[in-house]
Amino acid sequence: MKRPRENTRKHRHRLPATLALATSALLACGTVSAAAPQPSPDRGNDQPPNGGSTALGDVIPAPTSVDPIPGQRFHIRWNTGIHTPSGNTEATEVGRYLQRQLRPSTGYGLLLNRGEPDRGDIVLKLDGSERRLGESGYRMDVRKHRLTIHATSSEGLFYGTQTLRQLLPAKAESDFPRHGPWPVPAGTIVDKPRFEHRSAMLDVARHFFGVDQLKRYIDQIAQYKINYLHLHLTDDQGWRIQIDSWPRLTTHGGSTEVGGGDGGYYTKRQFTEIVRYAAERNITVVPEIDMPGHTNAALSSYAELNCDGEAPPLYTGIEVGFSSLCVDKEITYRFVEDVIREVAELTPGRYLHIGGDEAHSTTDEDYQRFMSRVLPLVEKYGKTPVGWHEYAKATPSKEAMVQYWGTSTSNEEVAEAAERGNPILLSPANRSYLDQKYNEDTELGLDWAGPTTVREAYQWDPGTHMESVPESAVAGVEAPLWSETLTTSDHIEFMAFPRLPAVAELGWSPASAHDWESFRTRVAHQAPRWQEQGIDFYRSEQIPWSDN
Repeated sequence: MKRPRENTRKHRHRLPATLALATSALLACGTVSAAAPQPSPDRGNDQPPNGGSTALGDVIPAPTSVDPIPGQRFHIRWNTGIHTPSGNTEATEVGRYLQRQLRPSTGYGLLLNRGEPDRGDIVLKLDGSERRLGESGYRMDVRKHRLTIHATSSEGLFYGTQTLRQLLPAKAESDFPRHGPWPVPAGTIVDKPRFEHRSAMLDVARHFFGVDQLKRYIDQIAQYKINYLHLHLTDDQGWRIQIDSWPRLTTHGGSTEVGGGDGGYYTKRQFTEIVRYAAERNITVVPEIDMPGHTNAALSSYAELNCDGEAPPLYTGIEVGFSSLCVDKEITYRFVEDVIREVAELTPGRYLHIGGDEAHSTTDEDYQRFMSRVLPLVEKYGKTPVGWHEYAKATPSKEAMVQYWGTSTSNEEVAEAAERGNPILLSPANRSYLDQKYNEDTELGLDWAGPTTVREAYQWDPGTHMESVPESAVAGVEAPLWSETLTTSDHIEFMAFPRLPAVAELGWSPASAHDWESFRTRVAHQAPRWQEQGIDFYRSEQIPWSDN
């Protein structure tokens, strides 16, 4: 992989390297370095410290139901343990994840145990009686002397821990020991997702982002119960995934980006690491290889993929619709099959996205012929196709997912696909595209479908948004982030926050919880958490920000 550009972020609350290592080592033993700031003794007051949540339901996405117990709180203390089910590795890993999240800030060991839970423990419980919550739901019971998360699967337990993080004071997100107390408001939360598919997309083709930058974004979206990460790996400006059978795709096609930078690509080993890291956070990676358009990087790498046999130069601009694989050449389909086979081998998830959008240089007849040969190849290698909504005209099998990105609330081809039984993934560009400017003065982003305010990103209903597409046909929502103008993690975060949490809530929370005034208040309370995490968010004037 070529070296990604350095992120210019100034991280807050970083320990010197030697002290950080010493503290980390001692925390593993359940103790805290004497050189590190000591957590204060626990205090029994019930008032949340600055930056803490003020209510049990002060969470994004909004829970299905909340039943608070006024005046009572659970406190994480020096002797709090995390109790996990015996014999279940995945549930134990959820416990380890929570331990890693809370150890740095509390300074407590938070040791895992599988015996009988003690007074004051956090209990992660697999509970067959909670079938009503499905695989992803959970119930959190918070009482003065115990906090229990019930779920039928480790997936539900994980989502419960994300809610727990938001119920703690904001300083729980710090990466060095802070002073307590660490209260959680008491009561019961019952929660489950409205839609199964809750996705974020990152374009790494137009500008390349390295492995560490991807991991950072994965951590950020996991907080809001996003469960898919769609990676746009190829486009006119760059090819970002190693393909052994066609090596020039990366050595040549991955050597630049918009504006003429160095570009870069993921080796297979690095991509596998990204997939693993995401899976640990309950996120499935969906790779996208865009075709037959958006293919200049491939065409420039291999002359034989062009109808005239001549390779075009690499492209570093931002225009679309000028490139196309040669539909009439048999080598095109050998190329496509090789790519699909190698990418499918790297992808344990169900889906493989084949793009299909903005193929303006491909005739409708050629487009249909191309897709009629390519879609079966995706299925041949054990994957379910996903494509931008233009590919619906090729009548994919009814299991294939159709992703709508238009700005209208009606589309005949999408409606017909829904009627045939295709699941519809909604990412309307004027609502959920995170790369659209917030207002006309926003320095980053584009405005062809915007500007899109935070309120506009939130105030739409996926279940009723499209004419002739009933809620039963909607698989979920996605928040795409295209990178024509983005070059750093700061840029990603500025455009994603606070709009990504808005789209995440639409995907998770019941329609009855959809309330702008409630959301704007709750998202304001996220600001201190984002500051602790070093997230460079946009301070929309629509939000009553609370930094104290």
